[in-house]
Amino acid sequence: MSKNNSIEQCVRESLQSYFHDLDGETPDGVYDMVVRLVEKPLLEVVMSQADHNQSRAAEWLGLNRNTLRKKLVEHKLL
Repeated sequence: MSKNNSIEQCVRESLQSYFHDLDGETPDGVYDMVVRLVEKPLLEVVMSQADHNQSRAAEWLGLNRNTLRKKLVEHKLL
């Protein structure tokens, strides 16, 4: 199994567990919740691997450096 498949499987299993734990309750804002929960650790790891070089990290992520900076501020990583 490739690394991408294992990340995908991890997300799938976490979501299945989330819906199971709702026990019939109606979910709300699932998309935003998942993006927020995945984006922060993604930014943390990429910034660390890029030695906190925002230009390098932005390039790796395929983002504009200003967009990366905005996301770092939103997640209180700056």
